[in-house]
Amino acid sequence: MTAKNLRAPPSRVFAQGMRITKLEHSTFVVEELGSKLIVDPGGFTPPLADLTHVAAVVLTHEHSDHWSNDHLDRISAANPGVSVYGPAGVAAAAARHLIITVSPGDEAAAGPFHLRFFGGTHALIHRTIPLIDNIGVLINDRIFYGGDSLEVPDVPVEVLAAPLGAPWMKISEGMDFAEGVCPRQAFGVHEGVLSPLGVNMSHTRLAWAVEQGGGTYYPLAAGDSLELTPIDR
Repeated sequence: MTAKNLRAPPSRVFAQGMRITKLEHSTFVVEELGSKLIVDPGGFTPPLADLTHVAAVVLTHEHSDHWSNDHLDRISAANPGVSVYGPAGVAAAAARHLIITVSPGDEAAAGPFHLRFFGGTHALIHRTIPLIDNIGVLINDRIFYGGDSLEVPDVPVEVLAAPLGAPWMKISEGMDFAEGVCPRQAFGVHEGVLSPLGVNMSHTRLAWAVEQGGGTYYPLAAGDSLELTPIDR
C-alpha cells in the first residue's frame, strides 16, 4: 500500500497543545486531541506502557533500533487498523505487517496528525555498508525528525528531534545539522549508542548549536515530555 500526496486542509486550527514524550533511543510519542503518533519504536526501547488511542506509527527505516515486530504486534493488537508508515525498505523488512509505503514528497493524514515526508537515504555508515531507504517526517507542520539522516529540510521547523550520537555521525556533524535546521526548540534522540557521559557531552554541544539560531534545547531523558502551546494556522 502506498500513500501519495494525501493533503490536509491548508488552514487548520490546533485547539489544544501538543505533547512530545521522549522514550529510549529514537522512540518518541506525539499526542494531540486525545490521539497518539508513535515514531520509531525499535529494539532499544522496552515495551510501551500505554498503547491506547494510537492513530499512526512512523518508521523511518529498517534498522532494528528503529522498529521491531514485537512493538508492531502490540500496537496493532491494541489499535486494530492502525496506520503504519515507512519507506519501501521497511515494507520489505516488516512483511508480516501492513506498511503504508511512503517516499520523500508524500503527505498523509491519520487522525489529528498531518505528515509530510522528506529525505530518501540513510546517512553513510561506511563505504562497505550498503545505503538503505530512510525518510524524515514533519508532524503537523511543527515537529521534524530526520531518522538516520542529516539532510536539512527545506521548511521552517519549530521543534527538532536531533541525533545525539550514531555510527554514521560525528558530533560536529550533528551540531552543523542543528544549526542548519535552526529550530525554535529541540531535544536529543538516538542516544542508545552513547555512554551516560557521552550523552551529557552531546546534550551540551547540541544546546550550543541550537542556541546560535535563538532556539532552546531540552535535554530530555526517557519519559520526559515537552509541551507545545496551541497555534493557529
